[in-house]
Amino acid sequence: MTKRVCVIGAGPSGLAVLRAFESAKQKGAEVPELVCFEKQGNWGGLWNYTWRTGLDEYGEPVHCSMYRYLWSNGPKECLEFADYSFEEHFGRPIPSYPPRAVLADYIMGRVEKSGVRPYVRFRTPVRSVEYSPETEKFTVTVHDLPNDKVYSEEFDYVVTANGHFSTPNIPEFEGLQMFPGRVLHAHDFRDALEFKGKDVLLIGASYSAEDIGVQCHKYGANSITFSYRTSPMGFDWPEGFEEKPLLQKLVGNVAHFADGSTKKIDAVVLCTGYLNYYPFLPDELRLQTRNRLFPPNLYKGIFWVDNPKLMYIGAQDQYYTFNMFDAQAWYARDVMLGRIALPSKEEMKADSEKWVAMEEACEDPEQEIDFQTDYVRDLLEKTDYPHLDVDRVAELFKEWEHHKEAGILTYRDRAYPSTLTGTMSPKHHTVWMKALDDSLEAFLNVPQAAE
Repeated sequence: MTKRVCVIGAGPSGLAVLRAFESAKQKGAEVPELVCFEKQGNWGGLWNYTWRTGLDEYGEPVHCSMYRYLWSNGPKECLEFADYSFEEHFGRPIPSYPPRAVLADYIMGRVEKSGVRPYVRFRTPVRSVEYSPETEKFTVTVHDLPNDKVYSEEFDYVVTANGHFSTPNIPEFEGLQMFPGRVLHAHDFRDALEFKGKDVLLIGASYSAEDIGVQCHKYGANSITFSYRTSPMGFDWPEGFEEKPLLQKLVGNVAHFADGSTKKIDAVVLCTGYLNYYPFLPDELRLQTRNRLFPPNLYKGIFWVDNPKLMYIGAQDQYYTFNMFDAQAWYARDVMLGRIALPSKEEMKADSEKWVAMEEACEDPEQEIDFQTDYVRDLLEKTDYPHLDVDRVAELFKEWEHHKEAGILTYRDRAYPSTLTGTMSPKHHTVWMKALDDSLEAFLNVPQAAE
């Protein structure tokens, strides 16, 4: 009897799983029946942009955390699929820092080409997953939104790939309730032009605070203030930026910080991170962790130690992204196909704890990059995924870190060579600070279709 695999989510992680099986099938392997449940109307996960915030037209929480004018904040050469280069997709080399629409086109181009769309049931969120030790199967209950029908199906394996950058972590601050200006989480940020001429306070000191602050500056905000909990980002900020210790309270539209200073502000953006959120899983299967490079209780960062028939793809914090999801997907696929045997539960637990300890020993971003490089290499060595030069990717990540330190407004004007083809990326036709149109047509400098 054919085995059945449930994949939850059709973003880059879930699509990596579908692509992994399709690759094996093209090489003559007999693969299980695949069903991918996706709550959005199209695949792409976070890259599937929508103007909506809060709830969608079906009352479902909006998944998208992306915004207009978002550009890649890392070199595309570090996330290139080993089996599908940017040159192959676009027919020519393109600059190293594409905007969202260009990256979305690339992600979706690979899966369109591989023909996996029939596996995906769109507008169908997963409501619950239950495992029966007696039958050794999962019962997955889903909601067909357009037809408003709830139904259940049985599967031999479940792959959780719904991402962890879509459920906002929202802290409370004294005075926020009565603040007279705009308050929102980064998840609901859509358009930097909303803050033109405004004094904006961003709470947080990681990628979303950094990028949203720079975007608001680029599109005309009057000033940008970052408020950090532990330490400042420490970039060489241009005029109009400042970093303050944690916000203590708001009195009217005046922010009071831990160092005793104050600042009059017009808007607050909570760049306070996201939750690993799996409401459809029971406690005994649900990953509970902060955002980290190696979540606990996962063998190889993938298999739930207490029940390895449940897998997680893309559950960790990320330097590597698309190609790491591929590495995980190919490994998970080979376990499901019987090509890789899992060790005992005790061995899996010990191996997982070893990786967690290695992560906790990392002292700086370069060590974290090396850690995740070793992790991806460990996965790739066991499968037939095409060659990926992870050492070169790690070098590019480190160059990128230094380029950001050298110029937070100019690092996106840099160019890097592809680790697949060796081709040096061209410089973009417009420096990033003046590239106000983030459309695919403007980036690729091709004529736009008449309306």
